[in-house]
Amino acid sequence: GMLLAVAVADTVGGADELDRSEVLHALRELPDQMARTLDLRAEIADAAHRFAPSRRYWAIVGNGVNRIAAHEIRIKLSELCYKSIASDSTEDKKHIDLSSEPLILVCAAGLTGSTADDVAKEVAIFRAHKAAPIVIASEGEERFSGALAGIFVPPTHPLLAFVLSAMVGHLFGYEAALAIDAQALPLREARAAIEAAVADDASADAEAVLTGLAASLQPLAARFFDGLRSGEYDGHLEASSAVRLASTLRYGLGVAPLETYQLEYGKVGTPSVVIEDLTAALTAAIEELTRPVDAIKHQAKTVTVGISRSDEGLLDVGLVAEALGAGAARDRLSYRALRTLAGLDAAVEEVVGYTRYRIEGDVGDSEATIVVLDRGGIARDLPLRTERNPILRGTKHRVATEREVTVAVGRSDGRQLVLVPEVKGNQCTGITLLHVRMRDRLPAGRMRSVLEAYRGRYAALKDAVTETEPTFRDDLLGEMAPIDILTIPVNVLADAWRSTDEATS
Repeated sequence: GMLLAVAVADTVGGADELDRSEVLHALRELPDQMARTLDLRAEIADAAHRFAPSRRYWAIVGNGVNRIAAHEIRIKLSELCYKSIASDSTEDKKHIDLSSEPLILVCAAGLTGSTADDVAKEVAIFRAHKAAPIVIASEGEERFSGALAGIFVPPTHPLLAFVLSAMVGHLFGYEAALAIDAQALPLREARAAIEAAVADDASADAEAVLTGLAASLQPLAARFFDGLRSGEYDGHLEASSAVRLASTLRYGLGVAPLETYQLEYGKVGTPSVVIEDLTAALTAAIEELTRPVDAIKHQAKTVTVGISRSDEGLLDVGLVAEALGAGAARDRLSYRALRTLAGLDAAVEEVVGYTRYRIEGDVGDSEATIVVLDRGGIARDLPLRTERNPILRGTKHRVATEREVTVAVGRSDGRQLVLVPEVKGNQCTGITLLHVRMRDRLPAGRMRSVLEAYRGRYAALKDAVTETEPTFRDDLLGEMAPIDILTIPVNVLADAWRSTDEATS
């Protein structure tokens, strides 16, 4: 684009030889300046983590060619951080919405002379109105001392400096999304503690579970309340969500008496109701804080139009994130697949590698083939049967045909696998194969939850056992390796249950 502009300027006589030479020389050096800008990652991350989470309103401003950077950054930050963001010329910002006390990224790289002086005055006005200006300027520039923070990029030709401003803005958006997501960490831990307490002792009454939870919830609630007091959650957690979560946490901790629950929520407050409502409040708050990092992982536009609200809360679950991180197309994963992966997550200790396949042809045809698209982790150097014989067959053919997430063990090497079908319409178009390391054991209650989420396996096993036995012993679920319970044929597992019952008798 720049070369074309120079050629047009030469043709119409719009630039002298000196300008042309300087611009082209700077253009040749620009890749090095961009590499040096990437080295500012730590400074950009520091500014994003300090100032982005607590500000609800954001704006991007620039002058001259820096307006190009401002518009580009506005688009990227809107996508990544789920915000409606204003983009203005620097001098116009003071006339409109400074009353919102926004975070303002000021694109000022390459500014010199009186223009830089004017922008420095505008920055001082922003600060006077309690806004939070962060200035992107060239190294050696000292006129922006009034900014809340400064990020200084390598000097380059003024016509090209906007490229470096845009780079800083992109990195700022990425780090801001991570900072917002990090605020959900104590909430995720609190929800996990509740789910573990309920799953570990399914027979316990709700009052005992709630009483036992208080100790584990206390430090997590303290972190959340500290954040509320300091205003850390002001930028991205809706007031209604914060109020609801704060209230239900107090009941969950036993600080507020259950007798007052009906007055506040219009229903009788029992321990089971408190556990249910607290889990729902945590989930709603986590979803609000996790949306930005979901956008990073799975492409902002796909997430915006392709995910229902019921899907959205599943995307931060480890095994789901691993599948998406391996490259599985979000719009090719069904809600059922997401739910199954989320259910299996408790049984997986670690994902150690992945292989992505594309299926070519109709899976119902014996001539359908499977081709490797990408692989990573331990799978990078493994020999693959499909490289010798690409015909779709075996477990992969079953996964493609049934279009169901499947846990398997490699026939030749004994590797533990989770195969995830990618489906468009009614046709399986690919498979993401995750190499995993399963946990050695799970508590019986947690293992039951995994089986209930995985292809109705718990019901199938229980039915097989109770065909000949009067009861089904859930406690035995905690005595076998999860990989065995998930992959050994149900009729064989049922025999194990029967033999154990006979031995006990």
